[in-house]
Amino acid sequence: MSTAALGLALSPRGTLHLDDDASIAVSFASAAAARRIATAFADGAGAGILHLGAVEVDTELPPAFAFCRDLGKRFVTELCHLPGVEAQRPDVEVPPPPEGWDEVLAAAPPMRGAEYLSAETLAALWGQAQVALRVELAAFDGTVEAYLHRANVLWNVVGRVHFHLGENKRDPELPFAFVATYTARVSAAARAQHVPLGQALREYAGAQNRQALLSLLAPVERAAAQSPFVKGLVDRGEVYHPLAWTPEQAHGFLREIPLFESAGLVVRVPDWWKGRRPPRPEVRVTVGGAAPSQLGTEALLDFSVALTLDGEPLTAAETKQLLAATSGLAFIRGKWIEANAGKIAQVLKHWRALEKDHAEGGVSFFEGLRLLAGAERGEGVAVGESDDDGWAHVTAGAWLSRVLDGLRGPEALAEADPGPALRADLRPYQKIGVRWLHFLQSLGLGGCLADDMGLGKTVQIIALLLLMRRSKKATSLLVVPASLIGNWRSEIARFAPDLRVLVAHGSEMAAETLARPPERIRDQDLIITTYGTLPRIAWMRERAWDLLIIDEAQAIKNPDAKQTRALKTVRGRARFALTGTPVENRLGDLWSLFDFLCPGLLGAPRDFGALVKRMEQGAPDGYAPLRALVRPYILRRLKTDKRIISDLPDKTEMRALCSLSKKQAVLYQQAVDGLRADLAQATGIERRGIILAYLMRFKQICNHPSQWLGDGGYAAGDSGKFARLGDIADEIALRQEKALVFSQFREMTLPLSRYLAGIFGRPGLVLSGETAVGKRKALVDDFQREDGPPFFVLSLKAGGTGLNLTAASHVIHFDRWWNPAVENQATDRAFRIGQKRNVVVHKFVCRGTIEERIDAMIASKEAMAREVLGGGSEVALTEMSNDELLKLISLDLKTALAEA
Repeated sequence: MSTAALGLALSPRGTLHLDDDASIAVSFASAAAARRIATAFADGAGAGILHLGAVEVDTELPPAFAFCRDLGKRFVTELCHLPGVEAQRPDVEVPPPPEGWDEVLAAAPPMRGAEYLSAETLAALWGQAQVALRVELAAFDGTVEAYLHRANVLWNVVGRVHFHLGENKRDPELPFAFVATYTARVSAAARAQHVPLGQALREYAGAQNRQALLSLLAPVERAAAQSPFVKGLVDRGEVYHPLAWTPEQAHGFLREIPLFESAGLVVRVPDWWKGRRPPRPEVRVTVGGAAPSQLGTEALLDFSVALTLDGEPLTAAETKQLLAATSGLAFIRGKWIEANAGKIAQVLKHWRALEKDHAEGGVSFFEGLRLLAGAERGEGVAVGESDDDGWAHVTAGAWLSRVLDGLRGPEALAEADPGPALRADLRPYQKIGVRWLHFLQSLGLGGCLADDMGLGKTVQIIALLLLMRRSKKATSLLVVPASLIGNWRSEIARFAPDLRVLVAHGSEMAAETLARPPERIRDQDLIITTYGTLPRIAWMRERAWDLLIIDEAQAIKNPDAKQTRALKTVRGRARFALTGTPVENRLGDLWSLFDFLCPGLLGAPRDFGALVKRMEQGAPDGYAPLRALVRPYILRRLKTDKRIISDLPDKTEMRALCSLSKKQAVLYQQAVDGLRADLAQATGIERRGIILAYLMRFKQICNHPSQWLGDGGYAAGDSGKFARLGDIADEIALRQEKALVFSQFREMTLPLSRYLAGIFGRPGLVLSGETAVGKRKALVDDFQREDGPPFFVLSLKAGGTGLNLTAASHVIHFDRWWNPAVENQATDRAFRIGQKRNVVVHKFVCRGTIEERIDAMIASKEAMAREVLGGGSEVALTEMSNDELLKLISLDLKTALAEA
C-alpha cells in the first residue's frame, strides 16, 4: 500500500493541475499507480484523466479526484464501445458522453475550483484526454485491446460478438426474437458482416484454432460470470441459435444490458428501448400550477398527480392494463414499455396520499421546491434512487415555472432602473443583478449575490435600496463586519447620497443611546450594524425589516456561533447575503447560509445530512438535486467569464479598512503621547527628525506591533491588518487566483510570506532588496507559470518597477507609501499590457489613525493633499504646526478598536 500526496485544483482558466505541496492523501493500489497519476497530471490534465479512468483506488477519493476519475471512466468506457477502434488508429475519435455535458456538470461534487467548471471546460478536458490517448497509442507497440488491458484488466474493446433483440410481430405469444452474431469479415464497402455465433464453432473447429475461439468467446464468458440470464443461455447452448422469446424473457435480457456491455458485448435492441432510460409510464406530479394567494416563504402551492406516458395522461383502461401486466413489459399505444405493476401501484399510492393530505391548502413553497429537485423522499418510496428512477417525476406548474425561469435566467426579467438617484453607470451584468434582486424581494424570497470580488456587489444592493425607496417607504437592516462600515458609508455617499443611513454601532453612538431604538428610525432607509453588535441590541432583533442584508456571509458559516443564532432570529420580509466565496462548493457552510436565506429549503440538519450522505455514496444523479435546489437563489458571476466582461480587463480599487488590536491601540496612543511631549521641546531640524521618526513608528504599529517592538513574534491576532489580509487571502485561495502583496518595509516580507503560506496551504515567493538581481527573473518566471506559487510578497522599492507579473489578479498594498503615483507604479506590475484578467487592488487602511486621514486626503484630491504628498515624501508633514500635526495623528479609539 502506498500513499501519494496529491492535491487537485481547477484554476480560473478552467484547467486542472496538481498542487505542488498538497495535503490530500490518496491511497492507490500501488505506488506505481500513484506515480503514474502524478506524472500524467504533470504532463497534462488530459493524460491525468485518462490514467485515473483506468486505475483502481483503495480508499475514497477527494471530490476533485473522484470527479476526474469518473470522467476518465466515462472516456475509457466510450473508447471501449467505439466500433472499429483499431482501424481508427492513430486518429481515434472518442465521442462525448451521450447524456451531454450539462448533465455531467449538474452531478459534479463540491470541489476546489468548481465555480470555474463549465460545459466548455469539460469538453476541453475531454479533448485533452483524446490527444493524450492518441499520443500513447502512437507510442504503444500493440493493439488497442492490449493497451487497455495493460492499464486495467477490466477494460476491453467491445467488438466482434453482438447480442440482437428484435420484435417478432407475427407471433403474439412469442413477440421477441434473439440472436447472437459475430463480425466475420468486413466487406469491400467497409461494412461489418455478421454471421450467427454458432458458425464460429464450425469456423474455428480443430485444436489449432482453440485459442482464437476462446478469444472470440471471452466477452460471452465474462457476461455469463456476471449475468445468470446469459449463464443459462450458455449452459443450455442456446446462445449459439436464434430464439423466440416471451415478453418476460425479453425484459430479463433488457434489464441486464449494462452487464453485457461492461463485459465487452455489443447490444442491439429496438429503438424504443433507450439504454439507461427505457420507456416507462411515470407518476407525474405537478406543483405550482396557479399563483398562490400570498407570496413569499409562506406561500402554499397547488399539487396534482397523474399517471402518464410520454407526458400524456393514461386512460382508465390503459392504467388497468398496466397494473395487470405481469411480464415486465406491456404493449400500450402501439409500443412496448417497461411495466412494474407493484412499483407503479406503490408510487401512485404514495403520491395520491400526499395529494389528498394537501388537498385543502397545498404544499409549502420550499417543500414543493425540494420535491421538484428530487431532494425530498417520501415514506416507503425513495424518489430519485436507482431502484425507483424514472417511475415518478415532479414538474413545476405554469406559475412556478415562470418564477424559476426568472430566477435562473434573470436576463429576461423586466428592467429595474433606480433612475438618476443612482449616481453610477451600471454595467450590463450589474443591471441584471439588480433585476434579480428586485424580483426576489418582490416575491418575498431570499438570495445570495455571490459575484466575484471586485464585480460590484455593493452598488447592486444600493440600486435595490433606491428602487425600494421609490416604490414605498421601507427601512432595511444591513449587517457587516466592523471593518466594512467605512466602506459602506463611503460607497453610499458616492453612489446614492440621498439615501438616509444610520450607523448603529459603538463607533458612532454611545452605549446607552445604542441600546434604545432611535426615534428617527422610521425616517431611515437603511440601518447599518455589525455582527458583533446585533446579539447585544434587542430592538434590532425584535423589529421586522423590509430587507435584511448581510455582507461577508461567510461570517455565519458556523450555525452554532452566537452571532449566527442571533441573526437568524431577526425578521426580514426578504433576506440577502453577499459573499465572494463559492458557497455551492463548501457543503459545511451551505446549510447555515440557506437556513438564514430560505429557512426550510434544505430541510433540518438531519434531512440535509441524509441528502448529502446519499449523494456521497454515489446517487445516480450525483449532486444534481442539491444544485437544483440552491441554484435559483445564488447569482454568481466570475471576472474570468468573457460573457460578463468582454472588453479590456478592469482595475478595481478597494479600500480594505482594518481595526487595530488592543495591543496596537495601546502602542499607538503611547506614540501619540510621546510625540506631543517631544514636540513641546524640539525646534528646527531636530523637530523634523522627531516627526519623521514618529511617522515611521505609526506605520509600523499599524502594520504589526512586532515590527515596532522588534520581538520577532508576529502573532496574527495582534494585528488588525493581518486579520483583514487573512479574510481577503482566504477568498483568493478559494478561487485559485494569485496575488501580489506590497510592503514598503523589507522586514515585513518574510512574516507576511509565512502567514500567507498557512492560508494558501503552500509557499509563495519573496522579493526584497536583499534578493540577488540574477535570481529575480527566475522568481518572475516561476510566479507566471499556470501552476506556480499563489502569492508573491514584494518590498515596494525592489518590486515596484520593471517586473511583469500578469499572472496576478489581485494587488494588495499592505501599507501605504502615501504617494498615489508610487502605488500605481507597483499596481502596474499586474495591470499592464498582456494582462487578460480583471485586477482588484486592495489598499489597507487602519481606521481611526493617521492612515485613514491621509487616505481621505488622497481621495479628496484637495490642494492640501497635493501639497503634502505630491513630492513623494513625508517631509511636507514636518511643516505643519504642532496642533495640525497632532490632530492628524491622533487616535480615534472607538473607531480604531471597532470590535477588534
